[in-house]
Order: sequence, then C-alpha cells, then structure tokens
Amino acid sequence: MMSAIFSLSVSMAAWDLSVTVEELGPEAPPLKVSVTSDLHIGGVILKIVEKTQIKKDWSDHALWWEQKQQWLLRPSWTLEKYEIHADARLSLTPQHKPLRLGLPNGTTLRLQACFSRPVFQTVMEVCHLLNLRHPEELSLLRPMEVKKKKKDKEAEEEVVYDLTGLRTSSAHTLSNGMPMHFADSLQTEAVYKMLSVSLPAPAPETITKMPRPTSLMDKAQVHSRWLDSSRSLLQQRVQEHDRLLLRFKYYCFHDLDPKYDAVRLTQLYEQARWAILLEDVDCTEEEMMLFAALQYHIGKVSLSEPQPMTSCPAMDDLDSALQCLEVKMEAEESITADMLETMTVAPELQDYLKIFRPKRLTLKGYKQFWFAFNNTSISYYKSKEESLKEPIQQMNLKGCEVAPDVSVAGQKFCIRLLIPGAEGMNEVYLRCENELQYSRWMAACRLASKGKTLADSSFSSEVQNIQSFLAMQRTNPGANTAQTDDSINTYSLVSPRYHKKYKAKQLTPRILEAYQNVAQLPLTDALLRFLQIWQGLPDFGVSYFVVRFKGCRKDEVLGVTNNRLIRIDLSIGDVVKTWRYNTMRQWNVNWDIQQMAIEFNGNVNIAFSCVTATCKIVHEYIGGYIFMATRTKEQAEVLNQELFFKLTGGHEAI
Repeated sequence: MMSAIFSLSVSMAAWDLSVTVEELGPEAPPLKVSVTSDLHIGGVILKIVEKTQIKKDWSDHALWWEQKQQWLLRPSWTLEKYEIHADARLSLTPQHKPLRLGLPNGTTLRLQACFSRPVFQTVMEVCHLLNLRHPEELSLLRPMEVKKKKKDKEAEEEVVYDLTGLRTSSAHTLSNGMPMHFADSLQTEAVYKMLSVSLPAPAPETITKMPRPTSLMDKAQVHSRWLDSSRSLLQQRVQEHDRLLLRFKYYCFHDLDPKYDAVRLTQLYEQARWAILLEDVDCTEEEMMLFAALQYHIGKVSLSEPQPMTSCPAMDDLDSALQCLEVKMEAEESITADMLETMTVAPELQDYLKIFRPKRLTLKGYKQFWFAFNNTSISYYKSKEESLKEPIQQMNLKGCEVAPDVSVAGQKFCIRLLIPGAEGMNEVYLRCENELQYSRWMAACRLASKGKTLADSSFSSEVQNIQSFLAMQRTNPGANTAQTDDSINTYSLVSPRYHKKYKAKQLTPRILEAYQNVAQLPLTDALLRFLQIWQGLPDFGVSYFVVRFKGCRKDEVLGVTNNRLIRIDLSIGDVVKTWRYNTMRQWNVNWDIQQMAIEFNGNVNIAFSCVTATCKIVHEYIGGYIFMATRTKEQAEVLNQELFFKLTGGHEAI
C-alpha cells in the first residue's frame, strides 16, 4: 500500500519544463514553468502566457516540440499522453507566419500561411484568400536552387507584394468579380488585378536565364521538390519568410468557369505559357507559332480590357460554352442529351485510312485499309468490298487515349491512339487524307474514348471545334501581314530553341500570319484556346520520376498522368509499358524499404523503388489523381478532405 502511494506521489511530482517564447525575442532564454505529468497542453500554455506578462491575443499560438518535429495541437492531451519529459525543448510560436509565395505568373506575394496544419489545408487557406477555386489541384513546390553571381544578386531584387494584413471572411463575397477583402485598398485591388490579368510577355533574357529541362532526368528532378501534403510546413523544415512556389500539381481542371475563375484561369494560362517557353512540354514548330500568336493576342487584349473576366457574356453563348468542353473535365450527360442521343440517327463513318503500329512487325510504315466506325469500335478491312466479311481487326476505343499529330502546313493529319489491352496500352496511328476527314474521325475517336457513339448530340459540335482549331493553324498568305507590328517582341513569345534557329525578322511574319487566325478571339476564348492546345500536346500532364523496378538492374522513368502510369526507357525515352488506373486493383507502399507495389487486373503486379523522389510523392500523385476522378459537378463546392488524405496520406493519413 505504501509503495503504491509513493509511486503515485512520484508520478504527480512537479518538474520544470523549458519553453522558448518567440515573442520574447531570439536572445531571450527559455522560460521555465513548473508542471506535472497530468497537466494538459492548454494548461501549460496558460502558465507560459501568465509568466510572460505580455497582454495580447494568444489564440493563434501553439507549442512546437523541436526534437520530435511535432506540433502539440490537442489542448486536452496531457504531457504524459504526449510522452513529454523534462528534457523536451518546446517553443510557443504562432501557427500562422509570413511566407513568400511565388505564383505561376512570376508574382511573389508575402502572406500569412499556416505552419501547423497539413500542407493540403494550408493550400486550401491560401487559395481561399486568392480566390482560387479547387485548391485540391494545386500544391507547394520548393524552388530550384540557382547559384547567382554577386552582380546578379545586386541587380535582381525580388519585388514582393505584401498581403500579410489581408483576412478573409467565411462568406467570401465578390464585388464586381473581386473578393471583398481585396477591395479594402487601392494597393490590394492592384494586386488582385495583377493576379487575374495576364502580365506582359517576359523579356527574352529572362527566358534564356531560367533553368530548362534538357532530359527526362531534369524533368524528374522537378517533381522531387513537391512538399508532402499530409505534413505541416514546419515539419518539412520550412521557416518563416521562406519562398515556396504555388503550382498546379494535378492536371485535372475541374469545372473551369471564367465567370468565377479569373485568377485560376490566368494563373493556369501562365503555368502553361512557361511550360511552353521553357520547353517543359514538346511541341511542333507550327504549334509554337500558334502559341506565340495567342500570347501576342492575349497580351494586346489584356491591355485594352481593364477587367476582362469580371463578367463574361460570351460564356452565355452556346458556341463559346461548347469551346470550353475540352478544358472542363467532361460533365455528366444531362437527361436532355440522353434523350437526344436516342432520337438521333448515328451518322455513318466509313472511309479509306492509313494505319501504322510502331514496333509491330505486321505493319511496316503506313498501310491503307477500309475503316468503319461502329458504336465505340473501329474495324478495318482489306478493301471496301471486303467490309461485309470478318474484319482484319476490331479495336474498341472506350477508355483509350486520343491525341492529335497534325501539321496543317505539311498536310499531315494523324490521330494517335493508345488503346487499353491485356498487356498494357497498344499504340496505333491513323492517317487521314484531308482536314474534313480528320475532323470527323478525330471527333468520333474522342467520343468513343468517353464511351459515346456517333449518335451523340455533341458529335457535330466536336467536328466544328476541331475544324476551327485547324483553321487557326492555317497560314493566310493573302492576309495583310505586312503590318510588322513594332510592339511585337518575337523572342519573348517563343522558346530559346527558336532564338538560335531563326532571326527575329524571320519569326515575326510567321507569328503574325498565325495571329490573323486568332485576332478576333475575345480574351477569355483566347486563354481557353491556349489551354486547349496545351492539353492536346502528347506530353501534356506527365509527371516524371526515376525509379528502379523490382528485378531490374538499371534505372527507368515512371510517368504519372491523370489516368495512367507509363514505363519509359531512361536512355532513349521510348514508352515500354502503360497501365491504366481503371485496371488497378490496389496499391501500397512498404515504408520500411521505400518500395511501392501495384496490382492490376489480369494478375499483373509491378513493384519499384524511387530514385529521384520519395515514394510518398509518387503515392500522393496516384492517390490524388484517383481522388480527382471522384469529383462531380454537383459536389463542386464540397471538398472531401477525409477521402483525399485517405488516398494520399499513406501511413500518415489523418
């Protein structure tokens, strides 16, 4: 009995706890408070605050445990439950601290960010402040460390716009398209305009000085710098006033609506523009001229329209709404559309096309066959006369990937198909003879990939969209391109590759020729068109990681997209294998050995360890994309955080 009383008195004995208080200054010694192991965290904070004798609002402060790199955010938990002893070094510090945030358009903001909550929730808070809808598509990236000479450091003083005093209300009401909290002063209004209107084209020297990926390895290094969404900033060694980059991480742009997404659309365009200028995504010379023309046009119209996206009457127009269909993630079909589909007679699509299968011995080069579209499948025959017999092959395009491979100037009209199969994805190219044939077959392939037939009511509008896209790439020799605009800074609109290849006076007429096809587009339509072409590039939306597959002796590249994983040969860049998420049964990570294992249908299993990034980043990408696929338009304003953390958090899921 006496021993029990003695042990109880020992456990409840008072002892000194050392706590550093940030408000007392960096040189101040830690405060020592007398505590017992059954004292809860809220009581510890109360004792510390009383001892400081500083009268202020302490509600944002919390305790940080330095040795464990852990926040003590549960005020009802006792020191004993947290397993805190006398040797613990604690700090009482604000949860919100100033952070420098670089946006896609190059603007740097200083704002209050939460250092104690998971990065995912911190990004949500920042996006709410900046009026960026769907924060789940963005995340924080560590900037690349670039060694600068002393002269460069002195010359390039970063301009930072201070928004640390900005606070949002829960209502988040808009005034003329701008959040009310930005309307408090002329300075904050100017910052919001800077975020929601495209900035002038960068100087050519700026483009050439910025680091550009020259290999798959370089691209893989970029994706190793993402922060962990499940852990806080302070847990990841981010300090007050550090600089991070806010970027679109997941290439699934849900419910993109210019009426409400002024900042989101502009920043997305800026991220796409820099991806083109820094050659992060490959494109043809023809496409580069069109991108340049659209940049030039967007720059001109942005200057002439002070508030281009506070209202968007063009979006009420049916044609303009249809143009947004590819940029928006495909919405669920309405009842009316379903009724129209049943009433519409499907147009016939039969013609001679040429087919090519890379790395297949059966077809060397393009070979002509008679093709017929039926529901969501393409069949091909030796000739038209043979079409009543069994086809040589029938390919079901439901769930396939469809990408253009077009050069209007070179009269090349190809459709690249990646068709799901038992052994992965099969690559097929179809070559059309002319624009009209290409437009119809491309539209049919796109609909079939979504499980729709030619009877779908959107078929004709899809054909028109493709034709208008081709018309934009067509040069007009008869057009008045002699207006060599002195304001056009050619090298600001194209990647450095073309700085070396052509003189400015050679590029100017080509850009102005392409400009004739887009000069009449309203600003919003021009931005959407730029994003549409960007999304159509073959390498769009691929995040690269260097990995080592189980049983292999050499490093390879894993490409992660919104709907599939790609195994790529690191030395030559060829696609070796493709697996789609919709065939995935499960995936998990062995955190002890940092190895990821994925099981697909058909008893297909793969396992790999990550070389350039942690397995957590790859795990988060896959889980994040699966989460994006669960979103619906009805739930557009409700974000299921619990599901996101469950899919991406791994062993740290909350």
